[in-house]
Amino acid sequence: MTYVSSFYHAFSGAQKAETAANRICKVLAVNQENEQLMEDYEKLASDLLEWIRRTIPWLENRAPENTMQAMQQKLEDFRDYRRLHKPPKVQEKCQLEINFNTLQTKLRLSNRPAFMPSEGKMVSDINNAWGGLEQAEKGYEEWLLNEIRRLERLDHLAEKFRQKASIHESWTDGKEVMLQQKDYETATLSEIKALLKKHEAFESDLAAHQDRVEQIAAIAQELNELDYYDSPSVNARCQKICDQWDNLGALTQKRREALERTEKLLETIDQLYLEYAKRAAPFNNWMEGAMEDLQDTFIVHTIEEIQGLTTAHEQFKATLPDADKERQAILGIHNEVSKIVQTYHVNMAGTNPYTTITPQDINGKWDHVRQLVPRRDQALMEEHTRQQQNERLRKQFGAQANVIGPWIQTKMEEIGRISIEMHGTLEDQLNHLRQYEKSIINYKPKIDQLEGDHQQIQEALIFDNKHTNYTMEHIRVGWEQLLTTIARTINEVENQILTRDAKGISQEQMNEFRASFNHFDRKKTGMMDSEDFRACLISMGYNMGEAEFARIMSIVDPNRLGVVTFQAFIDFMSRETADTDTADQVMASFKILAGDKNYITVDELRRELPPDQAEYCIARMAPYSGPDAVPGALDYMSFSTALYGESDL
Repeated sequence: MTYVSSFYHAFSGAQKAETAANRICKVLAVNQENEQLMEDYEKLASDLLEWIRRTIPWLENRAPENTMQAMQQKLEDFRDYRRLHKPPKVQEKCQLEINFNTLQTKLRLSNRPAFMPSEGKMVSDINNAWGGLEQAEKGYEEWLLNEIRRLERLDHLAEKFRQKASIHESWTDGKEVMLQQKDYETATLSEIKALLKKHEAFESDLAAHQDRVEQIAAIAQELNELDYYDSPSVNARCQKICDQWDNLGALTQKRREALERTEKLLETIDQLYLEYAKRAAPFNNWMEGAMEDLQDTFIVHTIEEIQGLTTAHEQFKATLPDADKERQAILGIHNEVSKIVQTYHVNMAGTNPYTTITPQDINGKWDHVRQLVPRRDQALMEEHTRQQQNERLRKQFGAQANVIGPWIQTKMEEIGRISIEMHGTLEDQLNHLRQYEKSIINYKPKIDQLEGDHQQIQEALIFDNKHTNYTMEHIRVGWEQLLTTIARTINEVENQILTRDAKGISQEQMNEFRASFNHFDRKKTGMMDSEDFRACLISMGYNMGEAEFARIMSIVDPNRLGVVTFQAFIDFMSRETADTDTADQVMASFKILAGDKNYITVDELRRELPPDQAEYCIARMAPYSGPDAVPGALDYMSFSTALYGESDL
């Protein structure tokens, strides 16, 4: 009997040591896995925040470009960023939230304290940084489109300035020399009269050109206000034109005074030439204005605008018959002069002393006007076709956006309903959510198609769309929120299943928990605020003060967000009934391995535990400093409490 008793005690001691070792292995494995998840979260959060930090300065760069091509390249680079660089970071952000929630769930299930990331790396910090990124994106896109509009307007104004300036400079070419001539000093009486009348016709022509000079100055002023890159050369040219115009006015006045001084020496001159000159000059100016208008470039963005131009052009064409009558009348005056010259053999050399405008000039410009009219018709028709195509793009985008936008909103609402419903098991809800996720992913081609239509709209420089209130930015944000919501909801249900299985909660209990949670979730947001949670605790019989309620809130809301999720509610409801390891149980297991000593040696750890976990304990256990310490003794008690957050490792 003595031998049997000795064997019994020997085998019983070995079994206790094996049980103790197994318990320690289990605890250490969980702790190692949790530490790895923490390191992964820290790295992923750091990488994402670094990417946001590098990207925001690029988006906030508002250095303007001088050419439309450069701004178009910036717009293309921005589209590449939206299409190629940002989507992977959206996925990383979603994965980061999933990893964070999974880690917190595992820590709760293993009775560990909640994980607090490094300063600046909380999920809320990342969301704030992400919000700043999206705000910078919005501002950058608006700035790009405004700059493109500005450069487009500048190019149009610069071309208009050059065209008007060239016409004016062509008209003024030689005028100063002509005004400075002293031909009246040796002219005959009839020649002096002719010079005086010619000067009157020139003054009429000069006055008619005053409007063009004012237009040139106004365009130059507008180019300066819009910060045109070549403003110095524009200002120099405009100043030269204005100075020349002032000089022309002074020279004109000076010549008139000289001619008037000799007017008493003049006799009657042919009134028909004078009438021809007076009528030809305005008509010539009208034709030059008509040619200028017919060759003028235009920028429109809607069908209504091009229709307005077309209507104005039709009104102009309606005036052509009357203009042709005026032309015939002017040519009739010249023919009458020629007839008189031939009849009376007047030595006029076939020229009009009052104007340089010849019938050939009038006929040539008239023919040019008639040639420009069909060209203008063609240009307006082509622009009308382009605007029709733009309108088709607007309607096409609007039709799709008006379907996709409500679809995304509906899916968000349906996912919200699924997450709080109590029909079926959690596995049924998970399967239902995954089916929704699959249907959402299958919807991606329609989003891509809408992106393609949006790109066509931007390439066509279409800036507004009256057929929809949705912009591509609204659709993108909604789509990203939908993907994030379905992924987060699936993760929440998976964590609920993990909690249920680990805690041994039945489906009926889960349904009761859900019913109670839904009842006190008065705002129906899927989360209880602190007042709702207090009311729920009171309804379950908790009698507590502010300190006790604050302690419970620190358990269910470790991140101090002011809300209680359903997962945290389940953990709280099942915490006291769950079979979980404690620091006392781990210390008791170490004490068995140490042979009832208050310390444990390196050799004992390496003998009783697997190599990697033995080395893990050796690296983290503090030296034992009790009165019964021996060289190399390790303090397993402080190590055990540190595993559960009750002291520092």
